[in-house]
Amino acid sequence: MEKNEVAVTKKEPNYRGVKAMPFVIGNETFEKLGTLGTSSNMLVYLSTVFNMSSISATNLINIFHGTCNFGTLIGAFLSDTYLGRYKTLGIASVSSFLGMLVLTLTAAVSVLHPPECGAEENSKCVGPTPWQLAFLFSAFGLLVVGASGIRPCNLAFGADQFNPNTDSGRKGINSFFNWYYFTFTFAMMISLTVIVYVQSNVNWAIGLGIPTFLMFLSCAFFFIGSRIYVKVLPEGSPMISMAQVLVVAYKKRELKLPEQPWSNLFNYFSPDSINSKLTYSDQLRFLNKASIITKDDEINKDGSAANPWGLCSIQHVEEMKCVIRVIPIWIAGIIYYVVLAQMNTYVVFQAIQSNRRLGSGKFEIPAASYSVFTMIGLTVWIPIYDRLIVPLLRRITRKDGGISLLQRIGIGMVLAIAIMLVSALVENHRRTLALTRPTLGRVPRKGAISSMSGSWLIPQLALAGISEAFTVIGEIEFFYKQFPENMRSFAGSFLFCGFAISSYLSSFLITVVHRTTKVGETENWLSEDLNKGRLDYFYYIVAGLEVVNLGYFLICSKYYKYKTTQNSTADVAMEELQPQKPVI
Repeated sequence: MEKNEVAVTKKEPNYRGVKAMPFVIGNETFEKLGTLGTSSNMLVYLSTVFNMSSISATNLINIFHGTCNFGTLIGAFLSDTYLGRYKTLGIASVSSFLGMLVLTLTAAVSVLHPPECGAEENSKCVGPTPWQLAFLFSAFGLLVVGASGIRPCNLAFGADQFNPNTDSGRKGINSFFNWYYFTFTFAMMISLTVIVYVQSNVNWAIGLGIPTFLMFLSCAFFFIGSRIYVKVLPEGSPMISMAQVLVVAYKKRELKLPEQPWSNLFNYFSPDSINSKLTYSDQLRFLNKASIITKDDEINKDGSAANPWGLCSIQHVEEMKCVIRVIPIWIAGIIYYVVLAQMNTYVVFQAIQSNRRLGSGKFEIPAASYSVFTMIGLTVWIPIYDRLIVPLLRRITRKDGGISLLQRIGIGMVLAIAIMLVSALVENHRRTLALTRPTLGRVPRKGAISSMSGSWLIPQLALAGISEAFTVIGEIEFFYKQFPENMRSFAGSFLFCGFAISSYLSSFLITVVHRTTKVGETENWLSEDLNKGRLDYFYYIVAGLEVVNLGYFLICSKYYKYKTTQNSTADVAMEELQPQKPVI
């Protein structure tokens, strides 16, 4: 009886969804205000305070973002296997706070950064010393640890606070996701306006100190709510189960599948599993051999395999198929993210050499603040799409979402091509005015400021926001739904690993173009002075890459099979199942 009571307690935790939301959302809001306030203007910080070249600063930012996103794999593994989401988030939040505190010190303490460059064009700039770089990189290291734990766990931890088996719980989860996107957008807009302005126009130490204090508040909010959180304990890494399927399928590769595999394969489903029971599929049939029962395989009294490295259930095989099927779509996302990387890097340099004044006044919009138009585009488009377009599409397609998730992702990829074409045309216009019309002064170590208004950058940034609303949010929902339930932390890290590889790919492309292209005798397409380079040509290359990627994505989408589940108990016999036709 005691065991049964323990089981019931484990399955039915005391959900405090609505009561826990203020603490979770408060933590999310201040964490985003803190980290985004630090990262959004980091390119300018490295260029002006640490006197790095545009190429060095861009590559460092891409590597930093890539490492943050790649680290989510480790964070998800530790969360699912050892720590659980609560402990992982707690450790990561503290690490983020310490990293931002160290970064603030690099601006506040003069010996921790190089001396300021002179205003003259030919003035000598002293680069950072090895010790200054070491201190800077220690801050980045702590921020990487923080991002690695927060990014894969925060959404799943918030959803953990609601009972998914009740209507109110499911509505609460949807409400949480809506609030999450709202806080993310709100934090981005505040960071890209108020905080960036303080950093660029008032003082870097104060500008970095504000997000550091906000990150401290994030930690405080998180730990204050500790008593009412539902803390899901780790159940072991699903990666082990995936490895078992691959190993066993290889061991049994010589065996022949039965004529009716859905009725003769090993069909054990753990009653304690949090995953939905998946239907049998003919896709990736070679993995089904891991479920063939041989005379050497032993079965426990509860129906489970005595040696999971010798026999896997069809459930584990289907879970493995879910992950494998997602990979080609994930790869297409990696190429897509290259466009977003340009909107966060070279658009800043375009803004620096554009007319950023509002009207005839002296106020100048900080270069990094133009990225706020991406968030505005995202914020304006989401309610229009959700409230007006989706209901209309539902009447036409009879689908809950109006269109399928893959169709939604594909629309964003089409827009990505348009973004790069518009970006190239705008850069060509900016450069032409800088070379043929009177300029508005010079930027130290860069070049003349074009008379083109920075407002010309708004269309490409707004398009990026709309594209992100389709592809990135579509991918978040796609991974969340297509991965098994016990892999949702991993699903979050999967998305961020795509961002990571994309950051490295973007850095690789920039380096190759920088070294192989020429404009005149001494410059290249990505020259420090954009007026002497041809950034528009680089944008055309990225647009071409996106065209190829779109074709690849359409092929992958045609053959993709969505995850299907069955509403049955654990003891339903496999004989009752039928092979499922692919759903495109």
